[in-house]
Amino acid sequence: MTILLYDLVGRDATRPFSPHCWKVGMALAHKGLAISTAPTRFLEVPAVEGGVSKTVPVIRDGDKVVADSFAIALYLDEAYPDRPTLFGGEGGKAMARFVERWSQLTIHPYVTTAAIIDLHAMQDEENAVYFRQSREQRLGKRLEDVVIARDAGLATFRAALEPLRSMLGYQPYIGGASPLFADYIVFGALQWARIASPYQLLDDSDVAAQWFARCLDLHGGLARKVAAAA
Repeated sequence: MTILLYDLVGRDATRPFSPHCWKVGMALAHKGLAISTAPTRFLEVPAVEGGVSKTVPVIRDGDKVVADSFAIALYLDEAYPDRPTLFGGEGGKAMARFVERWSQLTIHPYVTTAAIIDLHAMQDEENAVYFRQSREQRLGKRLEDVVIARDAGLATFRAALEPLRSMLGYQPYIGGASPLFADYIVFGALQWARIASPYQLLDDSDVAAQWFARCLDLHGGLARKVAAAA
């Protein structure tokens, strides 16, 4: 049976960009599950599966509908225990919770700063209006005033990734010898930036950038099939 993933896109339905949807896309590939995708724009999200969630990702697996990337990963490990694990046990689930909070508090704010104008430009006219209004209300300033801070904040952002670099000195993935869902959490945030904006967050020589490149190559190069922003 094919699992349906509602995947966030902008004007171009072939360029899904949501960090949370990418977590799930990588998790489904990790499990080796057959999927189809429903490209979904911001203003279409409220109608997904009868309004089950205010955000995507959402999956439908037969009669089961699951929203929220972490909840989906938990569901996949429970529903398909014979396939490669996403967590490696209860300790892995706890670790992934920490990684998720770290990523959302450390990586997501800077990606928002760096890429917000580019993300706005990815939307069609109607969704661009929604994006601007909702983000400016949330951030308390114009999008153009948000992105001004990206150059000044770049060094601080790169320094904040030092725990990741240090850990990668011991092992090739956050999950150890091979990736787990914790890897896909951080990967999703950086893939969001890669697809949305040509602004370079990391030097190619950075250990974190090399880990990201390894993740791009996973599952037959799934994530490379969407080209980086130019």
